[in-house]
Amino acid sequence: MNAYAHLVGRILIALIFVVAGAGKIADQTGTVAFMESAGVPGILLWPTIALELLGGIALIVGLQTRIVAWLLALFCILAAVLFHLDFNNAQQTTMLLKDLAIAGGLLILASSSVLYLALDNRQR
Repeated sequence: MNAYAHLVGRILIALIFVVAGAGKIADQTGTVAFMESAGVPGILLWPTIALELLGGIALIVGLQTRIVAWLLALFCILAAVLFHLDFNNAQQTTMLLKDLAIAGGLLILASSSVLYLALDNRQR
């Protein structure tokens, strides 16, 4: 049962990144405008898309899981600080907490001693 819960957990965490990365591809102009409104250079669009899409897929299949989980956790914390620090806006506060919660789940995953149903476990 733990193996399936672990896999489903990885998939559920990864979905937000895969969907967000695909959304950024679909609306590159809007995404760059949003990034630049927060002082983030638009040149970071494609590295962001790559991290979200490839990182999400890597989590799903369990490839370099611990490293990817660390990178995505740092990404979530950075996104929370850069985009969601308006405590006067309830929606932004919720987004901040969501990003921090996802980062927390990713840090737990990064520190897991056992990875179930993951390519990381394949025989070398």
